[in-house]
Amino acid sequence: MSLFDKAQEFLSRKMSHMSTSDRVKASREAKALVLGLNEIYKQDKDASIMDLMKTITVKKRKIEKRLYHVPTV
Repeated sequence: MSLFDKAQEFLSRKMSHMSTSDRVKASREAKALVLGLNEIYKQDKDASIMDLMKTITVKKRKIEKRLYHVPTV
């Protein structure tokens, strides 16, 4: 499976009702995808790759916000 297929599969995956360990795995997977896509982007300079990285990063931030948020009491 290519990196682009993995990225599209990650973006289409639902992120509701995830356990903490699932969130950690998803965050790490997103990081690996962005770093892999970045290596391709360095060579090609294709704008669609940059857009894909940005979309993955937005989803990763949402996951991490839920993961590391400390509620104020």
